[in-house]
Amino acid sequence: MNHYPISRFPVPELKDLPDDIRELIEQVQDKSGFVPNVFLALAHRPAEFRAFFAYHDALMDKDEGLTKAEREMIVVATSGLNQCQYCVVAHGAILRIRAKDPLVADQVAINYRKSDITPRQKAMLDFAAKVCKEAESVDDSDYSLLKEHGFSDDDIWDIGAITAFFGLSNRMVNVADIRPNDEFYLLGRVPRK
Repeated sequence: MNHYPISRFPVPELKDLPDDIRELIEQVQDKSGFVPNVFLALAHRPAEFRAFFAYHDALMDKDEGLTKAEREMIVVATSGLNQCQYCVVAHGAILRIRAKDPLVADQVAINYRKSDITPRQKAMLDFAAKVCKEAESVDDSDYSLLKEHGFSDDDIWDIGAITAFFGLSNRMVNVADIRPNDEFYLLGRVPRK
């Protein structure tokens, strides 16, 4: 286990947090077995924490449209492009679990074009990569291609919104130098006991 600080900014103690934030973090801890560092690192600004996780949950917890694994694929691919270690490692773990595939997250993070995903998913990630790196050049041809692959307007909005939201997340995590928990590295790679 590493002994590095989880953030360059203050990290509050769980007991000192507002009740709603502490209860949310405790629910995550009960479900995963540990507290993801990003929760503690962002909790020192309660209003921003609430806004961040409300938008995160609105984008990532939907049951219609994109699958939850596809949503994580977008996060992993664009976080790789943005060189966000925390998000690649943490959301890579979630992607491995949601896709039930121990290889996909590393492939998508490094070069999604060579990963074992469908042509439809590659088109989705091509669009996400364009939104991530050159959103100003998105045009009608991008939407036409996504429509040919069966994506709805709502799906296309979600691809863009997830990419944009995690662009903010990637930048804040890099600014704060938030470290991924050691636990994330093994999740979804080997069967649970």
